[in-house]
Amino acid sequence: MDIKELVSGFRQVGTASVSDSVDKIVGKAGFLPASIRPRTSDNRIVGPAVTILESPTTEFLPPKHALDAIDEAEAGSVIVISTNGQAEIALWGGLMTAGAVANKHEAAVLDGGVRDIVEIKKDFSFPVFSRTVSPGTTLGRLKTIASNVEILMGSVIVNSGDIIVGDADGVVCVARQYAEEVLQMSREIDAREIEQTRLIFESGSLCEGLAKYDRI
Repeated sequence: MDIKELVSGFRQVGTASVSDSVDKIVGKAGFLPASIRPRTSDNRIVGPAVTILESPTTEFLPPKHALDAIDEAEAGSVIVISTNGQAEIALWGGLMTAGAVANKHEAAVLDGGVRDIVEIKKDFSFPVFSRTVSPGTTLGRLKTIASNVEILMGSVIVNSGDIIVGDADGVVCVARQYAEEVLQMSREIDAREIEQTRLIFESGSLCEGLAKYDRI
């Protein structure tokens, strides 16, 4: 299944179902820290990750790898930036959003802060998921050191090409090698939940509705 088919498929399944499927198939959690949540838009996001790694510095350097990725990544990408814990600094703002929108990217997911929220909401409605909101610039504090490398978002490993799924429930990373299997199981979970809902209303009992599939 190619990336377009995967993205289309994951748009049709619930984020919680994707998370449950990753738990079962991969054997470890794929959901990012709960503090990484939507800040600028209610839009659901699905797309392949493009990873950026940042590191502390005292140099006044622009975030080169992130800027290059915004211009060079395939349309529909999710720009995922890790700082390995520097959460109080804004990794993203209005100008980076303008570049991402111009290049038709899907979203940004940040293990750090975002700023210019009013501008982003008003002018772009571009989805940015972040751990914090901060006015503080990266200049003199962080620098980008690599792109398209393995990064950590909390305890979750993210590689470029992994499928990122996010909405108001949070963000899940699906490793590319498991994506087809996770998508299939997510569809099955969604179908079972529709059936369970029907059984709950028919029986008038939550417990009876859940019993058939032994699932909450």
